[in-house]
Amino acid sequence: MCMHRIYLEDNTKTSREPQRRLNPTLKEVVMKEILKLLDAGIIFPISGSAWLSPVHVVPKKMGITVVKNQSGELVPMRVQNGWRMCIDFRRLNLATCKDHFPLPFIDQMLERLAGKAYFCFLDGFSGYYQIAIAQEDQEKTTFTCPFSTFAFRRMPFGLCNAPGTFQRGMMSIFSEYIRKCIEVFMDDFTVYGGSFDECLSHLAKVLRRCIETNLVLNFEKCHFMVDQGIVLRYVISSRGIEVDKTKVDLIVNLPYPTSVREIHSFLGHAGFYHRFIKDFAKIAQSLCRLLQKDANFVFGEDCQEAFDELKRALTSAPIIQLPDWSTPFEIMCDASNYAVGAVLGQKFEKTHHVIYYASKTLDAAQCNYSTTEKELLAIVFALDKFRSYLFGFKIVVFSDHAALEHLLSKKRNPNLD
Repeated sequence: MCMHRIYLEDNTKTSREPQRRLNPTLKEVVMKEILKLLDAGIIFPISGSAWLSPVHVVPKKMGITVVKNQSGELVPMRVQNGWRMCIDFRRLNLATCKDHFPLPFIDQMLERLAGKAYFCFLDGFSGYYQIAIAQEDQEKTTFTCPFSTFAFRRMPFGLCNAPGTFQRGMMSIFSEYIRKCIEVFMDDFTVYGGSFDECLSHLAKVLRRCIETNLVLNFEKCHFMVDQGIVLRYVISSRGIEVDKTKVDLIVNLPYPTSVREIHSFLGHAGFYHRFIKDFAKIAQSLCRLLQKDANFVFGEDCQEAFDELKRALTSAPIIQLPDWSTPFEIMCDASNYAVGAVLGQKFEKTHHVIYYASKTLDAAQCNYSTTEKELLAIVFALDKFRSYLFGFKIVVFSDHAALEHLLSKKRNPNLD
């Protein structure tokens, strides 16, 4: 399939870190994982390695839920359902030459998938472990635990270049099918077709390629011949791109934040779907103000209104349409005292369909702009934000600031050309 290499920077010093103390419960977790990896041939015992990284055990987290505390108040809480053994490769990663292999742009990948009639969602089985590590580099992955020292034959999580190696391998395997019948993002493979028979034919090609390259899939996580599904926390279907209602329900049930950390958490979850929320930056401005350095945490009425408004916007989020590259794009821009916003869309049968909402808050200098300058800034922001859509295509810009019209009628100053 492909081979993972670990190239070190020049004049790198090796690192031998001591093992970390573990309580009996965590030792049992490590023991079970070590035995499982040894039995699968993924690791092997080793001694005298110049590199030693420590074992670390972290809780498995399954997202956020809302529970009642001792006072009967609703509070957000992360759900834990076990423990995961990890290797702390930070010292090795610092010494590693970085591989900047790009991952696909998520929004572009979703737009290629949206509008299709049928999908098959495939998941790689223990994806990283299907990639071998070059024999001369295996020693560098040596880790220490209470039982011995071991090294990896297969690529583990935690290596800085592992995502790039894996994506490169998957794109190499499916190179002739990508953007024709399959989209690949790490170990998530989405096969699609415009009809049932077409999707079935594409699935046969992909599965045949998996057999040829010994790529193993996790059957329990695969879904075949469905008309919609979740890709990277978005719902795709023939209708377009939608928010994941399950994720939105969790966000909507969150109580008012009581700390800066909870504000960060809420804005992070809600901001993931900012593409679906008109004027997100404008609505969230009062919440973002609480994140400023040395700001007093006072969750006042304006913050409550912003919090509730973002929840309402998520529950009523539109279905985002995929762009039609034969139709002119339309941009609607607007500016307020402390934010600018833009909507990218297209008109189909006299109806405006939204493709993308975008917004940003203004810095201190921009807040001092005149109204006309802010409206112009909104247009510049929109053209820059949507450049990948607009470049080379006809566009129509809408603004509610009539004073901008005189700029088009003014004669050009040759001294400014």
